[in-house]
Amino acid sequence: MFTGIVEATGKVESLRATGTAATTKRLVVSSGLATAALPIGASIAVSGVCLTLVAKKGRRFEADLGPETLARTTLGNLHAGDRVHLERPLRLGDPLGGHLVAGHADGVGRVVSRHMHGAALELRIAVPAGLGDFLAPKGSIAVDGVSLTINEIKGATVSVMLIPHTITATCLGERRRGDRVNIEADLISKHIARLIKQRVNL
Repeated sequence: MFTGIVEATGKVESLRATGTAATTKRLVVSSGLATAALPIGASIAVSGVCLTLVAKKGRRFEADLGPETLARTTLGNLHAGDRVHLERPLRLGDPLGGHLVAGHADGVGRVVSRHMHGAALELRIAVPAGLGDFLAPKGSIAVDGVSLTINEIKGATVSVMLIPHTITATCLGERRRGDRVNIEADLISKHIARLIKQRVNL
């Protein structure tokens, strides 16, 4: 479990297939994030996707991307030199600065516009089909693992506003029209919607 408060950005060192069918890939990332204390097998969020740490050495760590991750997220399209958001898992008793983020992306969204409002940046993002029931104005959404507040919903798009700190501390300020981003709807909203649907269908 994560909070959507990015701790650091990392740089992709490599992404390579680990089997002849290329159904899994090994991701190698370097960063200043303190991963030394994380044991092999621990979780780590990479641009909003929960991965398992399978190897580490110095400032580098490695994680495997399985078929579901490659199909439902942007991680399979990373290249050496790309920057990614990093967050270590939430520990019991840690402050919940953002919102509960599972690191299980619901799908990939696409930036449709960006507009500066003084020092703040508004991004409008087309979200994956089927997420509308889990989104609400002033509700939470994770975009590439960053906990953000939904300002407005229009059709299949949501608007989020990045304050200067978010622009500086994350990679979202670099996103341009057409860029793809990992989207995770609010975990609690998804569970409530599922329970309501089950009740209605009784």
